[in-house]
Amino acid sequence: MATTTTMSHQAIGSIVSHRPFKASQFLKEPLNVPMKFRQKRFKIEATASQISLVDNTFLSPSKNRPQESKKKSNEAALILIRHGESLWNEKNLFTGCVDVPLTQKGVGEAIEAGKKISNISVDLIFTSSLIRAQMTAMLAMTQHRRKKVPIILHNESVKAKTWSHVFSEETRKQSIPVIAAWQLNERMYGELQGLNKKETAERYGTQQVHEWRRSYEIPPPKGESLEMCAERAVAYFEDNIKPELASGNNVMIAAHGNSLRSIIMYLDDLTSQEVTTLDLSTGVPLLYIFKEGKFMKRGSPVGPTEAGVYAYTKRLAQYREKLDEASQATLE
Repeated sequence: MATTTTMSHQAIGSIVSHRPFKASQFLKEPLNVPMKFRQKRFKIEATASQISLVDNTFLSPSKNRPQESKKKSNEAALILIRHGESLWNEKNLFTGCVDVPLTQKGVGEAIEAGKKISNISVDLIFTSSLIRAQMTAMLAMTQHRRKKVPIILHNESVKAKTWSHVFSEETRKQSIPVIAAWQLNERMYGELQGLNKKETAERYGTQQVHEWRRSYEIPPPKGESLEMCAERAVAYFEDNIKPELASGNNVMIAAHGNSLRSIIMYLDDLTSQEVTTLDLSTGVPLLYIFKEGKFMKRGSPVGPTEAGVYAYTKRLAQYREKLDEASQATLE
């Protein structure tokens, strides 16, 4: 089973993959240089000609960036959001890596999540390669008070990268790069994908289905265990997302129940037993502060009008004050 799943991930990775990066390293790699990704069990190779290189002006602090995005490197915000309800969530079907969109309820959940984080600076967004996570990220950002536009960066080919290039410096200042990565996809449920959860329990037994869904090491038929999902998700987080936080970039991740549980297991240093009891609600953001190499859990922002979460750090409070001042100046 493990071999089948590994081959599946290798195939996906060859289509939608991203090299480990830091903002300061963009545009420095020559084309056609072989590179290897660090993926413990999942080995992926690509050449730089297949990888999109993003302008430094998108991510690196410079004199051209807005004042509020110039950050101290010793603190950054990390926002985690599980996608809103999908059409297969509504139908009680195993979804896994099948790419289905949000329901109307899911759209509403994403918008409400956006309202809760509307006063928290977001410099960079990571999502899975699945539409329900990407919809959640995009809809959430429509509620942000800075009104920056999230732009999905395309790594499919050199042509895709070239054709999606933004030539306006001012427009880039008002944009947020969005990185889509298959490593953040939901756990692949194998032969359960598309099956009704209740009917599957009746067929195989409640205990068996419970083990497939909630155990750490047992995968469903031809699918991934939570442990296998954690290997790819955490490795991607360590190689790609943590360096951005260390550089002072505020990051939002819109992903899935199991890939986010895996990341939270890493952030909170949970055991394999503890993570199996962790549940994440759809469309509810969770906030962490990364400071001095450590992650501090701050829970879920309570809303755009309450002081709540913004009192946790001086920097978050100052960012909100600037938003309030800009809003008041516009009214005047």
